[in-house]
This record gives sequence, C-alpha cells and structure tokens, in this order.
Amino acid sequence: MTRSRSVHALASALAAATLLTCAACSDDDSGSGASEVAASPLAAQTTAPAALTPAGARAALITETDIEDDWTQVDDASGWHDSLLIGTVDVDDFLTAKADATDCQRLLDDLYTDQLLGKPSGASALRGFEEGDSRLLYQVAAYDAADLSDSLAWLKTLSEKCDRFLVTDRAGQERTVEVIETSVPDEGDARQGLRVTVQGTADGSPATLTLDVAAVRVGSDAITVTAGGLDGDEDDAVEDAVEKGTQRLKDVQSGKTPQS
Repeated sequence: MTRSRSVHALASALAAATLLTCAACSDDDSGSGASEVAASPLAAQTTAPAALTPAGARAALITETDIEDDWTQVDDASGWHDSLLIGTVDVDDFLTAKADATDCQRLLDDLYTDQLLGKPSGASALRGFEEGDSRLLYQVAAYDAADLSDSLAWLKTLSEKCDRFLVTDRAGQERTVEVIETSVPDEGDARQGLRVTVQGTADGSPATLTLDVAAVRVGSDAITVTAGGLDGDEDDAVEDAVEKGTQRLKDVQSGKTPQS
C-alpha cells in the first residue's frame, strides 16, 4: 500500500510540474501560439480568395488547347446572338402553371444576351471559339454570392418547368423548344447543365439549334459554357471547357498564373 501511494504521488507531482511548465511557456511568449496558427497550412486554406479582377478574369479564360477537336478562337464573340432564340413564349401552352412561362421566356432571353447567371457584380470576361457551324462561348465572372446560388437553383428547375413549349417568332411562325437536364463534370462548389433544343426554320428551311449549357460556381465566381449550333450537340467540348476552366479559375483565385 505504501509503495502504491508513493507511485501515485510521484505521478501527480510530474503532472503538476508539466502543467506549470506549459503555463510558464505561455506566460513567457503569449503571442507565439497565435503566430503558429496563422502560419499553419489550415489557416492558409481557409483564407478567402481575393476579389476577381479584370486581368484575373481574362487569365481564367480557356484557350484552344483546352478543348479537343479543331476549335478556333475568334477575335470578338461579344456580338454573338442566335436569332432562333428570339421569340415569345406561348403562355396558353402552360396549362398547369402560367408562371412557368415566365421562367421559359427568361431562359431564352438570357441565352440570347449571354447572361444565363444574371448580371455580374464584378469583373467578367468572355471568349468565343468556332468549329464549322458550331460555336462555343466561354465566360468567367464575379457575382453576388446569394444571387449566384439563386441562379443555379433556378437553372435546376427548368428541365421540369420548360421541358417542352412553343415560341412564336416575329414572323408569326411557331418554334418548339425542349429543355433537358444534362450531367456536368464534378467540378467547383456547385454546377448545373442543360441542353436546349429549338426547332424552327432558318433561311426558309427546317433547322434545329442545339445548345449545351453548363454553369459552375467556384466561391462567388462562376464559369458559364454555351456550345452548339445547327450541327448538333457539343457536350464533349463543354466537358473539356468545364474541367480545364474550373482549374484555371481556381489558380487565379489562389494567386497562381494558369498554364497557357
């Protein structure tokens, strides 16, 4: 019994000495603990990315080498607007929810004006590519975080609200529009993909416009890819653009220079 009490007393004394030593270290250098935390890798990872600048947005744009096949970069894609997207949604076509017609009209208008995620709140940049009769428009922009989340949530509803509807163009001719949800590579913080098909006429002949669309949120910034044309879908090019483009944006956000 005496030996057991002695061992216990010795262990208690050592523990107390250790606590006193740690307390003394803390008293001697009260700032060292805070400095070590600030310099730790975890602290660095939780640092918010800097606001996207115009130069950063341009650096985050993809290049011809980022997408397969024979896409060629154009000098200026800011004037691209497909006339097959112009039209008025037939409200009478929506028998269950007239409000859905407003969402479908917004989809067509936003595709035409290249503002699928709404108006950017900060820096933005876009770049266009051509391959035959197909086009690919790639955009990078900064948005209000809440508005960006709302826009992505809205996009997700469209394959149900606007699965198939009619549009009347300026000449009074009807077009059929179909919207389906598509898969997007698992990149960024949130993402949404759609395929929009417009059947109508172009130059007096039957024509079908197919657009593959993808939007990816990275923090409060986002990339948007719209690709397609009268030749059919361009889902492979969209996937390439999403995968390479998301990494480029992440590099810019972390202060790195994306590889050319």
